[in-house]
Amino acid sequence: MKEFLAGQYDIAVIGAGHAGIEAALAAARLGRKTICFTINLDAVGNMPCNPAIGGTGKGHLVRELDALGGEMAKAADRACIQYRLLNRGKGPAVHSLRAQADRRLYQQVMKHTLERQENLTLRQGEVTEIRLTDGAVSHVVLHTGAVFAVKAAIVCSGTYLNGRTIVGECVQDGGPDGMFAATRLTGCLAGMGLSLRRFKTGTPPRINARSVDFSRMERQEGDSQTMPFSFETAQAPVNRAVCYLTYTNEQTHRIIRENLDRSPMHSGAIEGVGPRYCPSIETKVTRFADKPRHQLFIEPMGLDTEELYIQGFSSAMPEEVQLEMLHTIAGLEHAEMMRPAYAIEYDCVDPLELTPTLACKKLPGLYGAGQFCGSSGYEEAAVQGFVAGVNAALAQRGDAPLVLSRGQSYIGTLIDDLVTKGTDEPYRMMTSRSEYRLLLRQDNADERLCPIGRRIGLVSEERLAQVEAKYAAVRREIKRLASHGVAPSPELDAFLTARGTSPASDGAPLIALLRRPQVRYADLRQFDPDMPELPAEVAEQVEISIKYEGYIQRQLQEVAELHRMERRALPPDTDYAAIQGLRLEAREKLAAVRPVNLGQAARISGVSPADVAALMIWLER
Repeated sequence: MKEFLAGQYDIAVIGAGHAGIEAALAAARLGRKTICFTINLDAVGNMPCNPAIGGTGKGHLVRELDALGGEMAKAADRACIQYRLLNRGKGPAVHSLRAQADRRLYQQVMKHTLERQENLTLRQGEVTEIRLTDGAVSHVVLHTGAVFAVKAAIVCSGTYLNGRTIVGECVQDGGPDGMFAATRLTGCLAGMGLSLRRFKTGTPPRINARSVDFSRMERQEGDSQTMPFSFETAQAPVNRAVCYLTYTNEQTHRIIRENLDRSPMHSGAIEGVGPRYCPSIETKVTRFADKPRHQLFIEPMGLDTEELYIQGFSSAMPEEVQLEMLHTIAGLEHAEMMRPAYAIEYDCVDPLELTPTLACKKLPGLYGAGQFCGSSGYEEAAVQGFVAGVNAALAQRGDAPLVLSRGQSYIGTLIDDLVTKGTDEPYRMMTSRSEYRLLLRQDNADERLCPIGRRIGLVSEERLAQVEAKYAAVRREIKRLASHGVAPSPELDAFLTARGTSPASDGAPLIALLRRPQVRYADLRQFDPDMPELPAEVAEQVEISIKYEGYIQRQLQEVAELHRMERRALPPDTDYAAIQGLRLEAREKLAAVRPVNLGQAARISGVSPADVAALMIWLER
């Protein structure tokens, strides 16, 4: 095929899913001439799995991305149709926002955002080759023969890279939702010396709402008081959709067990490693054989479609077995299946090939993000795309890179886990991944990360000033509560007794009352005539700061120690084999990961505290 030079750009983004969108927007907004490639323009911002944004741990990522200047939260608030705050019965550290999205509206919003962005070209075409000049990225080549000169490339290939879909015995090359797979780039990446692996994910069947008996299911409304994803969304979102809950049963499980010999998961037809925390229904039934039922959430795909998504029912069973399973479930006895469930296998890179900037260690100018790096989920992909896009742009400007630490953000935790520990399965963010989750709440992401977003140039001065004013108001109110008290009274004692806590016979400072678990900030108003009218988000921060002060201070001390370790840089050319006192395993692991500092070295699997002590002695010398 005859090639031709089709253009010259600073950065090429390969893929326009959730990682590619954030990478392209960040790079373009930082002044780099950027081109974003997608196999099909109709797949920009697609949600091939569940039509939702956020969830436990994932909602934290979306709000952190918003605080840094990313796009996902804003698009979600324009396209989501039902909002729920998860884990309300637990502490604020694990409160996580999740929302059902209108799938096609979300795509429309994101595609239009890319089309309108200055410095950004959106282009349909399959990238088949990345070329190097003097060992660094210099060109990308499309299947049509179009060649683009570039200074950096960010691979955001999602599940398209050498993709293969499986429905029972039906196996074919392909990407999600019947799209073409990217079948030729894998060979190029492997030829460059990258270590690749094979992962797998899956989807449930889609059904027609017209054929569903909702009266046999549990109705799940959205929250009566909604919270937006973006700190900049002024109006509370409106819930416009309803979800439903139903369950599998012993009949469903019997059909699955009787057909396990036809399951690609159990026959060996699927080679890729699937996500442990989002298993197929056949895996659930075999792994948890004692459970009589499993939850299924019936979720709308949008406002202008009758298509429903069955969360919790992922499968790779043959189509006729899927139908038989489906019709055993309460409310779905006559359900019409519009799309069968399928598993999809795809190639990805070993994330140990990457630095904390998501740059490839071996190939200057090459970055990765999203499922290409071994993660799963739209939110995990989006934040990685943002970090990769920012760092590709900053590197070309000669500026210091963006590296978020575990003590600053869930984004830092996610990337550090991938590039330091690696992963043998699709990585999913959960609140339990973070040692500092009381500090890294979704409600204070603006305080933690807006200053960083401003420093890199993606948050405006006006927005940062608003954030600073918000937290100045929090500090003022905490100071006022510490200096004001309430006199003893029968009314006060009656209130406290009714709340299940002891009376305050001598009165009490307002701050001491609020420290009691049974007392809320709003409760103080009846005893505090000077209480100001604070915005809800300010009052929330006041209450959390006071109630959890001791725990927060303890975690701040732990983060200070983490930062002390991370200030001890390790030279990139360190010869670990020559350092006395290191065990053989530690030498091999350190040489493979090439940690950038002592803190990262300490988190590598196989590096012991004694090895870290040996590194510290070597650094001192």
